[in-house]
Amino acid sequence: MATGERVAALRPLWPVEARLAALLPDLLVFRKPRGSEPELATAQGVLLGVHVTGFTALMDRFSLTCKSENDMDKLAHIFSYYISDIVEHVLCFGGDILNITGNVLLALWTVKQNQLSDIITLVAKCSLEIQEKFGIYHTREGQDLKLKIGLSAGRISQVIVGDEQRQYLLVIGRDVDDVQIAQRLAQANEIVLSWNCWKLCEQYMFEVEIMREDEAVKLRDMRIIDPFDFDEHFDKCLDYLPHYRTSADTLRTALELDPDSALEQTLRKHITKNLLKKIDEGQPMEYISEFRTVTMVLVSLEFNKTAWMLHLCHLIQEAALYISTVIEKGGGQLSQIFMFEKGCMFFCVFGLPGDKKPDECAHALESSFSIFSFCWENLAETKLVSVSITNGPVFCGVIGAVARHEYTVIGPKVSLVARMITAYPGLVSCDEVTYLRSMLPAYNFKKLPEKMMKNISNPGKMYEYLGHRRCIMFGKRHLARDRNKNHPLLDREKELEAFQMAQQECLRQKKGQAVLYEGGKGYGKSQLLAEINFMAQKEGHRVLPLKLKEADFKQCFYAIQTLMAIFFDIDTCPAYYRQECLHKQLRGIVEEPLHCLFNDLFFVKFPLSFKVSHMDDLTRQKKVKACFFQVLQEAVRETPLIFLIDEAQYMDAASWEFLETLLSTVPIVMVMTLTPIFTLCGCAQHFLQSSQAVLVPILKLATTSLLRMACWELGVVSIPQELQMCFGNPLYCEVLCQDLLSKDMLLFHDLQKEEEKSKWETLSANAMKSTMYGILPAGCEEDQELYICTVKDNVNLDTVLLPPLLKEIAVNQLDQLSLEEQLLVKCAAVIGHSIHIDLLQHLLPAWNKNKLLQVLRALVDMHVLRWFNRSQELPAESILVPSSIKIIEQTKEEKKKKPDADSPLSLQEELSLPQTELLAFGVPLLREAAWELWPKAQQIALHLECACFLQDLACRCGSCQGGDFVPFHRFAVCSAKSRSGTSRFCSYKDTGSVLTQVITDRLQLPTPQDSFQFQTKPFRSQETFASERCRTEEEFLDQVNRKLAQSTPDKDMLTRKPCHCEEILQFVLSPLTRHCLVIGETTCAFYYLLEAAAASLDLSENYMAFFYLRKASSLLGQPSAFSFLKNHKVKICQFEEATFCCLQSEVCFKMGQITLAKKLARQALRLLKRSFPWTWFGVFFQTFLEKYWRSCSLSQSPNNPSENSKKKLAVLQQQVRCLSLLWQLYNLDTTASSRRFACLATLMQKNSAEEFADEAQVVSTYVALSQFSQNMGDRDKWLQCEQMAIQKSSLCWFSREGLLATARLMQALAYTKLCLGHLDFSIKLGFQAHEICRHLKKPALENLVLSVLFRSAFLKKKFDLCVCVLESQWALISQSHDILGLACFYSACLDLLLYGKGLLCRSFGECLHFIQHCEHSCILNSQSNVMLGIHSSLAMWFAQDSQWNLVEYHISKARQLVKRTNASLFGSHGFVRFLECHVLMLQKMPEGVFMHTPPETRSQTLKYCKEFFSRCVTCPVYHQWVSELKTSIMRYGQRESMSSTNIARPFDTCLTTIWIEGEFLEENNFFGRNLGMQRFDRVSDVKENKDEEIQECVC
Repeated sequence: MATGERVAALRPLWPVEARLAALLPDLLVFRKPRGSEPELATAQGVLLGVHVTGFTALMDRFSLTCKSENDMDKLAHIFSYYISDIVEHVLCFGGDILNITGNVLLALWTVKQNQLSDIITLVAKCSLEIQEKFGIYHTREGQDLKLKIGLSAGRISQVIVGDEQRQYLLVIGRDVDDVQIAQRLAQANEIVLSWNCWKLCEQYMFEVEIMREDEAVKLRDMRIIDPFDFDEHFDKCLDYLPHYRTSADTLRTALELDPDSALEQTLRKHITKNLLKKIDEGQPMEYISEFRTVTMVLVSLEFNKTAWMLHLCHLIQEAALYISTVIEKGGGQLSQIFMFEKGCMFFCVFGLPGDKKPDECAHALESSFSIFSFCWENLAETKLVSVSITNGPVFCGVIGAVARHEYTVIGPKVSLVARMITAYPGLVSCDEVTYLRSMLPAYNFKKLPEKMMKNISNPGKMYEYLGHRRCIMFGKRHLARDRNKNHPLLDREKELEAFQMAQQECLRQKKGQAVLYEGGKGYGKSQLLAEINFMAQKEGHRVLPLKLKEADFKQCFYAIQTLMAIFFDIDTCPAYYRQECLHKQLRGIVEEPLHCLFNDLFFVKFPLSFKVSHMDDLTRQKKVKACFFQVLQEAVRETPLIFLIDEAQYMDAASWEFLETLLSTVPIVMVMTLTPIFTLCGCAQHFLQSSQAVLVPILKLATTSLLRMACWELGVVSIPQELQMCFGNPLYCEVLCQDLLSKDMLLFHDLQKEEEKSKWETLSANAMKSTMYGILPAGCEEDQELYICTVKDNVNLDTVLLPPLLKEIAVNQLDQLSLEEQLLVKCAAVIGHSIHIDLLQHLLPAWNKNKLLQVLRALVDMHVLRWFNRSQELPAESILVPSSIKIIEQTKEEKKKKPDADSPLSLQEELSLPQTELLAFGVPLLREAAWELWPKAQQIALHLECACFLQDLACRCGSCQGGDFVPFHRFAVCSAKSRSGTSRFCSYKDTGSVLTQVITDRLQLPTPQDSFQFQTKPFRSQETFASERCRTEEEFLDQVNRKLAQSTPDKDMLTRKPCHCEEILQFVLSPLTRHCLVIGETTCAFYYLLEAAAASLDLSENYMAFFYLRKASSLLGQPSAFSFLKNHKVKICQFEEATFCCLQSEVCFKMGQITLAKKLARQALRLLKRSFPWTWFGVFFQTFLEKYWRSCSLSQSPNNPSENSKKKLAVLQQQVRCLSLLWQLYNLDTTASSRRFACLATLMQKNSAEEFADEAQVVSTYVALSQFSQNMGDRDKWLQCEQMAIQKSSLCWFSREGLLATARLMQALAYTKLCLGHLDFSIKLGFQAHEICRHLKKPALENLVLSVLFRSAFLKKKFDLCVCVLESQWALISQSHDILGLACFYSACLDLLLYGKGLLCRSFGECLHFIQHCEHSCILNSQSNVMLGIHSSLAMWFAQDSQWNLVEYHISKARQLVKRTNASLFGSHGFVRFLECHVLMLQKMPEGVFMHTPPETRSQTLKYCKEFFSRCVTCPVYHQWVSELKTSIMRYGQRESMSSTNIARPFDTCLTTIWIEGEFLEENNFFGRNLGMQRFDRVSDVKENKDEEIQECVC
């Protein structure tokens, strides 16, 4: 039965009786009740056996690929669909499917004896049609599946064995054996009749071949002889079949029976308990199937041929009862009982859903040996008993058709366990996996010779299990882990302190002390013991280490026996020397006659003394313990003694009792580890209650510590964000890292080597380096090679399977939950890391909200799930319900009925909901393990449901008026794709023989009909836009002040609707891309990956944007070297390709990949039909067109708000974005050629923005042009563009985009006032811009505002304010990991260190550390303005300390950078620092100290001053400062006359004339509070009378 369909969402579930009947044959459903004892019931009938050949070989092919669950999924899918068609065909002919066992189907037609010939004809016709339709099935793997069919007829005996709890149906008899023989005699695509069947049939109707040696007949065809009509014969046979279907809606009458409680109770006995519980819970049948690792036990009993049938039934009954009892006690289930020619087989499974236990293999082995022994000893007439055990991944689920299916397991290890029975008869055999995972002592096994097995190419090593035998030797000193010198113990100081306290107490009180560490598996208990072992031996203590196993619990006194053997050093010495060694240890401490007490304990042969021979066993035991106490007492007088016992929960009761006594008599330290899930014996619990024992819980490590551990495991200093999941405990971290390495999923890069790349595909390392701010680990040598790792581009971490060890641990945890909780966790795993309650409800439609919340609360109480960000203040509105969704729904329903405008669409019901509707997993790796349990088809179906649910939410939040993150994305896409041409999310189609027939609806890309409010509003024409009344700067600032002064939340645009786009990205777009990728809908995945990348860039998450674009790039495939050969794997429109290039360009720009960014921006413009020239002539011609021809065309463009115009708007928006990128890229280079390209780009951007006709876009464009003009030193155009931006900002307060444009304008004004020297005004504007940015959640713009605010406060000598601004800036930068932001931050910190009068934000060492390890970054190499200031500041610092070698290094760097800077604020600031450094060098530097480059002379420094005035025309705030520097250089004349005491700090002597005394913050403390400041002390300014601020100066 296929497992990819959804029942619950389409129709009500069947009644329980029908669901039970579908799992059982009619022979049971319509059976009359009988007594409890096994009774034989006989009837006449025809048996059909269908054997699928090639299935074992196909499984063997899959097993060789070693892809476990992926291959199991394909295997189950192939077999399920294949066998389901055969089942339906048999049901159509009236057959009763008795069972589906492995690759064999057995069907029965029960009739009277005089009807056998007619039914044989019917069954023969059915067999021929099956061979004709399904005889050969070609698989993609190259292994064909074929059918062998056998028929027999005669007396069939049926018997039910079991008890009142669980029963099994068996069909036995000679004719049952005959059908198996006929099946075996048949070759592929053949039908063989048994001899008895041939004698009973109408022989004249068949073309046959007699097989006389085998007494069988091969059926070739049927003779259709007139007037014989098979249809009439079929109708005749229906009269013989009382339970044949009566309606066309179902294939079985058994599914339409009236409710009958007695029948239900009878049928329930034949269903496994875990499946029965799921049916009672109402779980859809397709939700039941899983892929998991199980342990299978096959018991084969061969009976003597002389055994009577009734006696045989009693033997099977006795065996079934014992096997079922033993298997269930070990945590397994007896799944099936089936007969074969020589006897009976019992198939048992450990680890089915709900039954998983940690020591599954050990329980299976012990149960198997117990069954083996019982059957040999207690079952008479038993000829041979064989047991085989295997462990491996299988499909556990439903196989068959809708009307008749069975719960079974399929997998290569199922075939292997059957082959092992015949290969190793009379033994308890197991495979190597079971042997290793059992963790049982090796002496309980014996290796078996390798044997060939049919259709299994590599069965692996095999072992015979000899049963649990008493150890003939004591254990050896051992710990689970050795201490790793390269990996220090992380964050276990408190645990180590408990051990050290115990040591001190033991020495002080002269009493024993015990420390017991309790923690879950993988929490690092063994590593902690290894560290304690190292510490104790280092201090000169004697340590006795021991690790116990589960089997040791059953051996009395084993732990003490082994510990004392280690103490006497006889655990490692040769056997022949053991007695002599022990004698030396005991001499002088224990009397000679008592040495023989240790003979049995240590396997020595001291002569039996008279004294000992007269002791009884109890006296001997007491004497042995007294001798041990005496020996240990003597030992601790010389050297402190420490016992280390790992896995102490496996210690036997006698050893616990001994240690408790030892603790109170001998001053010894005992350190043990415990796992809390085990129940300790009474002696152990009494030991824990001792006052000398301390129980120390071991908690999970912090996430930061686990990340450090992951870096150590991988040999790197940093790992990418997508790998930075919370591993939960050290074991998970270690195993996952090893798995990543073994699967070759990572690429390693040298940290120090960073260069500009020419291809997008090679940018992974640079993208990761751009997010690193904690680079060099502590204790790392300077010359040590450092590496980082990245995930390979072709690796999708969402679909990477967990390592088997971790999956077993997680599945064990899952199976501890109730069935309802398991189902919810599995559905939540499909949703992803963040789970929304309403999406869960969508996947579980049969549950009401109360039930859902009840189960959720139970899971939260158990810490399986946790409320997402519960500690944070929750938004007033639902995060996942942007207001635009209401608009979507109204648009879809407005033709039917207009909804009430006052009833907002909400995902919440009127119910008592928790504080937040978002949850996350609280147990590590449980989500991954639960997701892997789903079959592939069901995964796709559930991911499709999630994608359908999330699609309408994939837009900007309500406060941003909805819309696409790529503006007008849906309009541009739909211009290239018609709605009918959009591909489906899920394209699989059922064959009709599955539990549910569902053809999924098409899930389309968003269309213009789903447009949002801001997209459908009419746009103003160019004339209307131009006719707006021009406003002055004062009017604009007055309006800003009025808006900021609004205090009521309902009127305040900033606080009424906070932006939730970040949550939309995290909880909608990111999961949606994952769902699309899993279901294989690459077109929609590409669409939402672009949306996610655009959203990430809007939120200043450059690395995440790169992450999404890299996924999108992998969907497109490798680019071709020739554009005309371009053939993407995903069909996308030209607009999407252009958007992809544009987003790539922006990411490259922020990563410092300037050349590649230019190339991609040009490519995007070309795709948008707006080419950008390559030559100076092209620039000249394009400039002419943009100035004249395009201006004329703009004035004549019509106002068309139609859909076509919106498609054009999408293109225009991307053009504006590309052109904005281009001028910023060319602006980084100060050459004349780059300047011409930048000027053209700005002109083209302005024209495209005005054609776009959106106020916010036009304002933002003029702000950008103003910034560019200031950088270029064009004062007139700078101020003109700024004034134009103010005039165009008429309606910017009515939308969030307008607010953003206003914030940019406010920042530009603050920047302008700073450049012009109006410092107070700049500070005020900076605070106002910061207030807007803070509410808009635009960290990049906020960081820029804070940089301007710092520079204004710094020049104003408000150093306290500077520190507060920097702390706010650090909070932003540390979240986004922005290297450029960090460079600006540390540059400001250096300014404070040089001139801050003792105030500092970061130490000089931290600043220097950052520069040393980031100066080669491509990002910083492209930012000459910032780096000039940094290197000049460092040179000044080292010059003050006369470290001239370092001054030479940094000043030479600055000389190279000064030529590449422009007139921007950072460029001017860096230039001033550069000049100050030269003045300081002229003052203090001796001659000849520079080794490689000569120092600048006075005349060269004056040339630099002249160059400053000619370049930095638009930054007059520094002009008087530089004039003072120039004057001081000229005043002192020659270098020899200059005194270092006269100008120690050029800042103090030169800037005093432009610092204005005053305290702005005392008058504007409202803004101070927004930066987290309470008050500011006055700063001692240098006082100088000044009536007004400096006048603007242009040189």
